[in-house]
Amino acid sequence: MAQALLLTRRRAIGVLAACAAGCGRPDRPGLTIAAAANLTDAFDRIGELFTRKTGIRLIYSYGSTAQLAQQIENGAPFDGFAAADTEHIDDLIREGSIVPESRIVYARGRLALWSPRGEVRGIGDLAARAIRFIAIARPEAAPYGRAAVESLRNSGVWDRVAPKLVYANNINAAKHYASSGSADAAFTAYSLVLHEPGRVLVVDESLHRPIDQAAGIVSASTRKAEARRFLSFLTESEGRSTLERFGYQIPTK
Repeated sequence: MAQALLLTRRRAIGVLAACAAGCGRPDRPGLTIAAAANLTDAFDRIGELFTRKTGIRLIYSYGSTAQLAQQIENGAPFDGFAAADTEHIDDLIREGSIVPESRIVYARGRLALWSPRGEVRGIGDLAARAIRFIAIARPEAAPYGRAAVESLRNSGVWDRVAPKLVYANNINAAKHYASSGSADAAFTAYSLVLHEPGRVLVVDESLHRPIDQAAGIVSASTRKAEARRFLSFLTESEGRSTLERFGYQIPTK
């Protein structure tokens, strides 16, 4: 329930922010973007900037990459999809659900280990008796969850830490488990916790596969031109600089 309320609130923020700049055309529905949960804070801001520039309203649906991809496979009426990996976009292209030439890699995500009380100074500390529960996103549903599992295994602490793991449906929910006190620490997206209190540790990228994030236009969309403008905005200076401010790395062309 808490997770559902969180995502609903976030969606409302995106809609209200967009309406503040672009609701002068009530006859025009918003452009619907399915976006991985790690993008919540960054895309809320990007939505404001995009609408201010173009007059196109945005409506986000945040969730885990796997869940959103499944919804698109089943015909959900999205115009664009910003995933937390490249694999799901490529799979959707192969089955005809994403326009192939629209594919872009817009960012590289960074995995963070967050302890709200600041007691975790490194991955090895997670094995300490004082750390009872550690939140991560389900690795089969969220690329950041998969990266967290890889990092624990490659750090040599998996066997000692695995019994403490609490699995969330997406990366935003994993963060919520820690912020609410249900977990002592969480593996989450750096973009979601870079301004949070406590201790935020960026996980060594050599411990997991790169979290390259791709996006594309949904083949069934009737607003492909507007969706293309949004994807272009992500790779232009204003979109790129916003993503960087929220902790993302920008891929070199």
